[in-house]
Amino acid sequence: MHRYDIERYLNVRNAGGADLGPDGRLSFLLNTTGTGQVWSLDEPLGWPEQHTFFEESVSFIDSSPERAEAVFGMDEGGNERAQLYLLNYESGEITDLTDRPESKHRWGGWDGEGDRFAFASNRRDQSVFDVYVQARDATGDDAELVYEGDGWLSVAGWSPSDDRLIVHEAHSSFDHDVYTLELDTGDLTHHTPHEGDVRYGSPEWGPDGEGLYLVTDRDSDTLRLERLDLATGGFSVVASGDGPERASGAGDGGDDADDAPAKPGADDGWNVDGVAVHEESRRVVYSRNVDGYTEITVGELVEPDRIDPFPAPDLPEGVAGGVSFGPDGDRFAITATGSTHNANVHVVDATTGESERWTAASTAGIPPDTFVEPELVHYPTFDGREIPAFFSVPETEPPEGGYPVVVDIHGGPESQRRPAFASVKQYLLNNGYAVFEPNVRGSSGYGKAYAALDDVEKRMDSVADVRAGVEWLHDHPEVDPDSVVAMGGSYGGFMVLAALTEYPELWAAGVDIVGIANFVTFLENTGDWRRSLREAEYGSLEEDREFLESISPINNIEAIESPLFVLHGANDPRVPVDEAEQIVEEAREQGVPVRKLIFDDEGHGFAKLENRIEAYRGVVDFLAEYV
Repeated sequence: MHRYDIERYLNVRNAGGADLGPDGRLSFLLNTTGTGQVWSLDEPLGWPEQHTFFEESVSFIDSSPERAEAVFGMDEGGNERAQLYLLNYESGEITDLTDRPESKHRWGGWDGEGDRFAFASNRRDQSVFDVYVQARDATGDDAELVYEGDGWLSVAGWSPSDDRLIVHEAHSSFDHDVYTLELDTGDLTHHTPHEGDVRYGSPEWGPDGEGLYLVTDRDSDTLRLERLDLATGGFSVVASGDGPERASGAGDGGDDADDAPAKPGADDGWNVDGVAVHEESRRVVYSRNVDGYTEITVGELVEPDRIDPFPAPDLPEGVAGGVSFGPDGDRFAITATGSTHNANVHVVDATTGESERWTAASTAGIPPDTFVEPELVHYPTFDGREIPAFFSVPETEPPEGGYPVVVDIHGGPESQRRPAFASVKQYLLNNGYAVFEPNVRGSSGYGKAYAALDDVEKRMDSVADVRAGVEWLHDHPEVDPDSVVAMGGSYGGFMVLAALTEYPELWAAGVDIVGIANFVTFLENTGDWRRSLREAEYGSLEEDREFLESISPINNIEAIESPLFVLHGANDPRVPVDEAEQIVEEAREQGVPVRKLIFDDEGHGFAKLENRIEAYRGVVDFLAEYV
């Protein structure tokens, strides 16, 4: 098999974030130039037209419902303080609508005529978000403050009559509230009073404006699609996550697993993780997350709480989302990706399920049939639970001592490794590394009970799940037990550092990307708007400081034995760059071989192609030397 270098893999392109405009134009984000920019097509697989030409990545695009224009978002250097811009498709003119670079702006959608738009911003107070409405031809301070918030607010859309907005509030990743805001009076109505943690996500207006459709776990462990009657406050279940369990691979533990607790998701169904409603046609698209894989359902609301399904869309297996209906509701755009196919936009006929790929994101000349599909496995951990994971091995014969393995740990922690295309993973497989991707306790996608298993004082149980995963790998003869690497980003970077300091004997090396080294300094220095959400997951500085100190890898650094590579962005607003600086300094004092790479023009991750190439070429060289 021919081996390709890391730069070739990082030049594999992705298209997504699609939007179907009123004139049939499909707008989408494509990273052909190295960062995601706005492109458009008017026919399947046609020659696309590029509309933005920035060094920074564009974060979204949303077409006006009536005019040949769209709003897009973009920050500077990864600082996540997104500004909103108006793109005129005919003239190519771009207007800065917000012009407040010190503040974050969170898009809330167009009104029905495309005359106004809504957004949430922390421009009044950096720690909270307010709701604004702005005319399409207004800029900067012309935005009207329509509600002063005191938390993490976002706007989820205009009512069919354009007189109300859905306002969503996140108290933590697993605790939300939903409100409606009367624009004439400024009255905010709370529709979801509750005790404990309850998620209310993906809220959408119903066709008549008398109800909302959303996903919630208010009476279940996993998310269901429900309708909220705004007049009565009552909920009705429209669709649950029940369905056939996905077949798993051979590494599920055999007969010994019979007495263990059920695998995550097996008893309580799976999450309905998103919904889109087209008001005029009454057509609905919702998705289920089945052990990481997306299953799409399309149908029509024949009654307020009943959907009659249409044939399932013909989409590639993997992960799909980002639904955008066309003006008439007869078709919708959706982005689909999988382990062996990079992200592209498909347009689906709503009633027949027939799908057509519209974009042709390049695979950089790498034959797609060389990409490797993972095996979905479940392995036992210290308390008898079954932990889901994706395990991929190269298609070449293993060397005499077995494959080296990269244990790639996702961030979040309320996230989930899913079977989407990953350039670095495919490079590793092409170059002789196996890749193991565990969804340890605390991961989303398996219900709120599983996600809460690592909260605060249970934090290190998730690190023990990583250890159990490595022990599972040791039982595979094709794996080299002396060549196991921990790699992860953000919270996954903390997991790498914790794994290296808690179980130093397991690791040949570690790669920490924008990771947390010290929970106390992280919480003290993270963005003002994020602190309360992160304390809800990790513990508070006021009440849990001693515990947070005890589990911070920086305070256990004397145990580290493995070579370490630390990468970070200087503009990171989530995990400040000092987390990288302090772990590098302390590890070097222990005599550990340490490499450090800081990018001055990046934030929480690496958005620019040249930086990604430098970063992962550095990782490749590091692994070649130590593994």
